[in-house]
Amino acid sequence: MTRPLLYLDVDGPLNPYAAKPERRPAGYVTLRVPWIGGDPEDRYRLTRRPLRVWLAPGHGPALLGLGYDLCWATTWMAEANRWIAPVLGLPELPFVDFGDALFQERPDGVHWKTAPLVDHADGRPFAWVDDEQSERDQAYVTAHHRAPALLHHVDPRIGLREDDFRALADFGRSAAGG
Repeated sequence: MTRPLLYLDVDGPLNPYAAKPERRPAGYVTLRVPWIGGDPEDRYRLTRRPLRVWLAPGHGPALLGLGYDLCWATTWMAEANRWIAPVLGLPELPFVDFGDALFQERPDGVHWKTAPLVDHADGRPFAWVDDEQSERDQAYVTAHHRAPALLHHVDPRIGLREDDFRALADFGRSAAGG
């Protein structure tokens, strides 16, 4: 049987960006990422401080042990493999290219990631770990996706915790038929 997909957002679940800024959470390391993209002559970009990202190296092995096919579902897209994966000990992962949907608000209030993730899953069971899903996203997935799906919200002040990994493991076993 095909393993379910696990769509991973970075900021919120893996990087608890909303934690107290002066206090790195226990078990996390600090990564400084320079601002990426844009014109190299952009003086504003060059004067900005690097982006502070907190990551827990233990999350990588825990994610790999869940029995999913992992996939980035983040605005970092391919850059997650460059900056995030090595710190977590993850291999290079596929990513969802959000294309024109990136940051495009929908009139129905469904998150801009939701439809591209359903399309990408193409009928496979999936779990989506993010800090921005709502009931509208769940309703959309229920109406447009024919396989089991778990939209798992993570508090961006604390990131992924043991109870999140338990919920993901339980769903993964269920979705894989075991």
